[in-house]
Amino acid sequence: MIFGMNHFTVIAQDEAKTLAFYVDLLGLEVGPRPDLGFPGAWLYAGGPQAVLHMYFDRPLPSPRAGVIDHMAFNARDLRAVKSRFDASGTKYDLRQQPGAGTWQLFCFDPNGAKVELDFDASETL
Repeated sequence: MIFGMNHFTVIAQDEAKTLAFYVDLLGLEVGPRPDLGFPGAWLYAGGPQAVLHMYFDRPLPSPRAGVIDHMAFNARDLRAVKSRFDASGTKYDLRQQPGAGTWQLFCFDPNGAKVELDFDASETL
C-alpha cells in the first residue's frame, strides 16, 4: 500500500535557471545524490528525503503533454515568499481558497512545470 509521496522528477532544460528557481526562489536545498551515471541534482525540503529530482541531460518530451497537472509543496512565510517572487519578477497567481481559507501560490518553473505552494489559512499578507 502507498504510505506517502516519494519525489517528483523534472527535466531541466536550463540547469542554472532551474536550480535558481527551486533553490533561490522556493528555498529547497541541493543535497546528497548517488552517482547514477548521468548529471542531475536532488533537492531537499529540510528533511532526510529528496522531494525533487532533476535530470540535466535529457531532452524535453515532445509533444509536452500528460495527465499530471502540477506538483504542490507545503510552505511557510507567505509574506516573505511573495516578496521574493515580486523581487524576482517571476509571474504567479495567489489566491485564498474559499471555505478552507488556505493560501495557494501557483507558478511555472523555467521548464514549464506547474508548481503550487500551499500556506496555512492563518498566514496574512
